[in-house]
Amino acid sequence: MRGLLGLALVALTCATGGVLAADPNKVLRVVFPIAESGFDPQGTSDLYSATLARNIFDTLYVVDYLARPYKIVPNVAEALPEITEGGTVFTIRVKKGIFFTPDAAFKGKQRELTAQDFIYSLKRILDPKVRSPYLWMLDGRVIGAEPLVKAAGQSGGRLDYDAPMEGLQALDRYTLRVKLKEPYYNLLNYMTHPALAAVAREVVEHYGDEFNAHPVGTGPYQLAQWRRASKIVLTANPGFRREVFPHSDDAKDARVVQAMKGKTLPAIGRVEVNIIEEAQSRLLAFNGKELDYLQVPYDLAANVLDGDRLKPEYARRGVTWARTPDPALAYTYFNMEDPVVGGYSKEKIALRRAIVMGYNLEEQIRVLYHGQAIAATQPIPVGLPGHDAGYRGGPRYDPVAARALLDRMGYRDRDGDGFRELPDGKPLVIEKFSTPASTDRQLDELWKRSMDAIGIRMNFSHQKWPDLLKMGRAGKLQMWNVGWIVSVPDGDSFYQLLYSKTIGQANYGRFSLPEFDRIYEQTKPMPDSPERTALYRKLAEIVDVYAPWHLGVVRIDNVLAQPWLLGYKKHDFLRHPWMFLDLDTGLKP
Repeated sequence: MRGLLGLALVALTCATGGVLAADPNKVLRVVFPIAESGFDPQGTSDLYSATLARNIFDTLYVVDYLARPYKIVPNVAEALPEITEGGTVFTIRVKKGIFFTPDAAFKGKQRELTAQDFIYSLKRILDPKVRSPYLWMLDGRVIGAEPLVKAAGQSGGRLDYDAPMEGLQALDRYTLRVKLKEPYYNLLNYMTHPALAAVAREVVEHYGDEFNAHPVGTGPYQLAQWRRASKIVLTANPGFRREVFPHSDDAKDARVVQAMKGKTLPAIGRVEVNIIEEAQSRLLAFNGKELDYLQVPYDLAANVLDGDRLKPEYARRGVTWARTPDPALAYTYFNMEDPVVGGYSKEKIALRRAIVMGYNLEEQIRVLYHGQAIAATQPIPVGLPGHDAGYRGGPRYDPVAARALLDRMGYRDRDGDGFRELPDGKPLVIEKFSTPASTDRQLDELWKRSMDAIGIRMNFSHQKWPDLLKMGRAGKLQMWNVGWIVSVPDGDSFYQLLYSKTIGQANYGRFSLPEFDRIYEQTKPMPDSPERTALYRKLAEIVDVYAPWHLGVVRIDNVLAQPWLLGYKKHDFLRHPWMFLDLDTGLKP
């Protein structure tokens, strides 16, 4: 009987193309500082949900784990796309023999990944009922999409997924073709993003509105347990295709490659993710050897670093340290539709500019970030294609000039209480939203001190992150500090945060200016080039003039790894590379 069972297991493994490499006794313990919002790769927009989706679902392409400079390589595609007709047609062939994890939605049948799964997933982004926050990636680009999207919107139902669409076609079982109205070279970058990962139609239709809690993919891990906003457990996909740790000839990678050479991925059988919002608690958990690696909380960097060195007590333990600027922006937006801070008249622009000039960003960097951040000079952060190293934009901290500007535009203290009124004499009150976390409370205290100094009354409202995300997308927040991080090696998506057609998606501030839209649309078909960067500079100048944001900071990301963690290399676009990691059980407590 035992022999028959062994044969059955071997047969199952061969049938699914999987290699049972992951050790179920190896448990990777990590932490998120903010709760996830779900597992739907097309329907969620936060970093932590995207991290989970990236480990459950597969994209056609990925950003190579070891190569620097970063480069895009095939994942479940056989090769890089064939791009023809001046950058308007992408033809891609999907690898054979890749299977979704078993699920009731498949009715007991083995389900292979096909080109049609990617066509369906791309159509989900266009579906008005899905309300994908990533619509901007495809909106107005795909040939033949508009009539189907319009019909879906008029009927109040979902997109007709069976209706033909010239721009999204499966030429055969494994070949898909995407036809665009104009060149869109950035599409290859976005094909590495989890929003363009493959989901199975049967699963989405089987679970309906609950699909967000029932992810079924072809990636290295599968969902085993979910306690919302508390704990997520993933286990290795037993049917995962054969993947081996990548090779590198770079001497800087020698230690990582030697530790992982020839290993089948994933090597770790279980990943446990806990949500710990308080920064001090996260660091204590790492110090107590309860976490295998940690993104150091910015406000606690001084606990870990002596200037530009790791503190001796960590070095003695064999802890390793990696540091790079985030491909991200931590900014504060104004709701441009709000009657107090919004609008495009001179007095509204002056109010926002005065608030920006009155905020002590230097103190934020020094006190809250312990020097682990730099002031942003433009919407695209340093290090990304599109960043203009010669541009130094954004009003600088100058409370004297801020007060003078407010006086000149009629924002004066008329009742002698120390706070200004609107030019028409009505109360001037700014409401800023944030999470209840201690770091956000510290940030709010700094905002209050800064605004008190220029005579602006600011109140604060605290909500959980997922609630703020929904409220922000709906335009219900007057002012919110938020972040945007990219998982693709390009800066294009930062400017779509201000594009009027992404209002209700990623444009939380609801900025809408025809001149901005016109210039941004010129950049969309362009590859990275000096010409595109020059247009981005014009957009940065518009942002400076109208002040829809306080540009905020680019944070420096510091990561600590325990001595028993193998395979880790800091990756700007893959912050949690669970598939590539292993644990030395001889060293781990």
